[in-house]
Amino acid sequence: MATAHQTAGPYWHMIDFPAWADVLREGGPNAGAQGERIVIEGTITDGDGALVTDAMVEIWHADPAGRYDAEFQGFGRCATNAEGRFRFTTLKPGPVPGRGNTLQAPHVQIAIFARGLLSHVTTRLYFAGEPLNEADPLLALVPAERRATLIAEPTAPGTWQLDIRLRGGAETVFLDI
Repeated sequence: MATAHQTAGPYWHMIDFPAWADVLREGGPNAGAQGERIVIEGTITDGDGALVTDAMVEIWHADPAGRYDAEFQGFGRCATNAEGRFRFTTLKPGPVPGRGNTLQAPHVQIAIFARGLLSHVTTRLYFAGEPLNEADPLLALVPAERRATLIAEPTAPGTWQLDIRLRGGAETVFLDI
């Protein structure tokens, strides 16, 4: 059983800049960046299915050409709200070169910092209908019946939703990195 001294957080001091949820914000490092503008949103629930209303969510991703470089900083950070929801505005990343001359499907890395976790957890968001999902080396390692926990579904043009469950039967696949 974890005690207050064994858990991490709260993380509110790390989210003093709610504007960071908009990776394309005016005056930010990516203002004016070109590409397919998207919204990423979802809900975080705990092992009992209760909303996690005080988590911090971070994203990282490549630019629309699949590059990680100084021209585009694919980093965002936000808090979950009273409904356990997070929301980012960014550009859809492109395929990223992988090990052994492979090509990774477009994806977004997600880190979740939440009450009760001793360390943050990390997962990926892939886009439903993306042809490269079938060949992605990381998705290939995930049992087929659990891959859906990593696949965001469109809810409106340009809006993708991935709900994340921290524990339990429908637990999201988390990465050991």
